[in-house]
Amino acid sequence: MRGRSRQTLLLLGLTVVSGMVDATAYLGLGHVFVVNMTGNVVILGLALGGAADFTTAGCLVALAAFMLGTVAAGWLHGRPRPLRGVTLAVESALLALAAAVAAREGGTPYPAVAVLGLAMGMRTASVRLGGVSDITTTVITSTLAWLGANLSVAAGGGAGRRLGAIVLLLAGAATGALLTLRVGAAAALLAAVVVQVAVTLAYVLAPGRPAASGS
Repeated sequence: MRGRSRQTLLLLGLTVVSGMVDATAYLGLGHVFVVNMTGNVVILGLALGGAADFTTAGCLVALAAFMLGTVAAGWLHGRPRPLRGVTLAVESALLALAAAVAAREGGTPYPAVAVLGLAMGMRTASVRLGGVSDITTTVITSTLAWLGANLSVAAGGGAGRRLGAIVLLLAGAATGALLTLRVGAAAALLAAVVVQVAVTLAYVLAPGRPAASGS
């Protein structure tokens, strides 16, 4: 498999995981986002404006952990031989840890939120530092903007990849919501771990040379 195709499949798979994780965090861990930091900033504004049913603590934990994750990704990217596989392995381990933490009955959701924010901060920064612009795996605002701005020529130039990312983020969020509401947050996060590991193994073990390495 060619390096470009491998990278695209990896990023699309990780987009599914992002949707699952964010839906699980919002529905099962105190109405907080761990992927979509824009949403957390808006929630903070709502809380500061006096809106009911919105709290700041979880959002602040997620934002701080996310930023710490971006710092970690920057450090890994600056190593002499940055390896995307290393970052993927660390993300998988953090997701598994978050699932274990979320499984504790009666505990505060903030530790799980922190671990997930750390993982998703690493994810977002790693993709950015790897020079990928059309599939960020975590946000679709820029993707939607690109599709709209290039509507007349959307048949080519990466439109398929971008549209696929939008659909897969939606599918991941729907899956995460379904599992969280019917089984629980821990089970939903465990499912996300399974998808993450499967995608990582497919990327690492697929024949062919990987695309340009990120962190």
